[in-house]
Amino acid sequence: MSEHVRFNRNRREFLTDCFCGFGSLAFAGMSTAEQARAARYNPLAPKAPHHQPKAKAMIFLFQAGGPSHVETFDPKPLLNQLHGQKRPAEFGEVKYQTVNENSRLLGTKRTFNKHGKSGIEVSDLLPHQASIIDDLCVLRSMHGDMVVHSAAQYQMMSGRVIPGFPSMGSWIAYGLGNEADNLPAYVVMPDPLGAPEAGQPMYTNGFLPAVYQPAMFRAGKRPVLNLDLPEGVSLERRRKTMDLLRAVNEASLVGEDAEFAARMSAYDTAFKMQTEAQEILDVSKGESKETLELYGVGNPQTDDYGRRCLLARRLVERGVRYVCVVAGGGGGETEWDAHSDIEKNHWRMAGLTDRPTAALVTDLKRRGLLDSTIVLWGGEFGRSPESERGTGRDHHNTGFSMWVAGGGFKPGITYGNTDAIGLKSVENPVHFRDLHATLLHQMGLHQEQLSFLHQGRKERLTEVHGRVIKEILA
Repeated sequence: MSEHVRFNRNRREFLTDCFCGFGSLAFAGMSTAEQARAARYNPLAPKAPHHQPKAKAMIFLFQAGGPSHVETFDPKPLLNQLHGQKRPAEFGEVKYQTVNENSRLLGTKRTFNKHGKSGIEVSDLLPHQASIIDDLCVLRSMHGDMVVHSAAQYQMMSGRVIPGFPSMGSWIAYGLGNEADNLPAYVVMPDPLGAPEAGQPMYTNGFLPAVYQPAMFRAGKRPVLNLDLPEGVSLERRRKTMDLLRAVNEASLVGEDAEFAARMSAYDTAFKMQTEAQEILDVSKGESKETLELYGVGNPQTDDYGRRCLLARRLVERGVRYVCVVAGGGGGETEWDAHSDIEKNHWRMAGLTDRPTAALVTDLKRRGLLDSTIVLWGGEFGRSPESERGTGRDHHNTGFSMWVAGGGFKPGITYGNTDAIGLKSVENPVHFRDLHATLLHQMGLHQEQLSFLHQGRKERLTEVHGRVIKEILA
């Protein structure tokens, strides 16, 4: 299948496609010279999907560090019954970081109850997400290849276990462009306490053109600094400066230049944000008191994550393609990384995030945006059924839970299962590649056609191939 259409191809790439018989097809969609010019100077212009999409935007609520599936969405009564015992041999072996032959199975203190019309069991750790369970598609059989944070985070974000490859947000921006003329196509809102272990490389555009890199927003009331015009500089003067920059750059341009396109796109977006987007970024404007309270804005515990989740809604409402809202950063106990005390760690993280998470889904739904917006929740892996340091849990990549809502996914269902103690995915296992393929499919993108020629190889998000999980699609 041919590479995804783009117009800033170099001669080598063009000749490679011609040799394969596909070169001329890349230009078939350009019905007019105006379209070609628009693609050249605005690589983020909206692009046609490969097939009819169910969703046009995505919000990833990234829970850094690895939330425990057996404390959240995957009840395991047998685990409690076997508390304090060695893992029975019939469950097999897995690779951990520090759990060893001296470790014992660790039961959970959480209580699971059925919620909503669907009757899906959710723990008392997440009462707000339990209240929206009929809108969620819970994946109980996720698995990945790596048991260390950084490699697992790279795979979750980019499909590879090493840095240097484009993130899912960059792939989607590359595939679809941007519907917002005055905002970035791809936004990351990090945790104010710092970066997770993989750092900023897990969010980046990799070898894709620089225009598809993320815009990193800050936490707090001013997510983007320096949006005000400098004192003494009028709007007209700033506009003339922009026109001069474009003219100087165009005068020195020879042929197609992806870096030039990225630079000018960044200038244009920054100018438009100064003139048009300031109110969008201020969540205190244009929102009712009820909405602010719904997200927990103003509550010291939930204010930060609530503001960021609310801003995510405001961004996709205005055409931004992909937003990643990170919960957890700085390592250790400031993430869902419960090595020493699962209770203390998870109560803290749930207290910060549960209410805003449910509010986002609720708010999108009541505004008619959930059908066209995918909301994904989860971390890079889960936590081990066995104890670490007595009351903690180790990293666990062979079976864990995530959920997805909206965007054409079936609501109020669970898919897949881990075994009776939550050790391994045993029923309908879902690899990160399968999740990526399914998310792209719902956005109208074919995993093989969304490719980019890099060092002679057509790269894609799913690396080789992922299975589109049709059973969870409405």
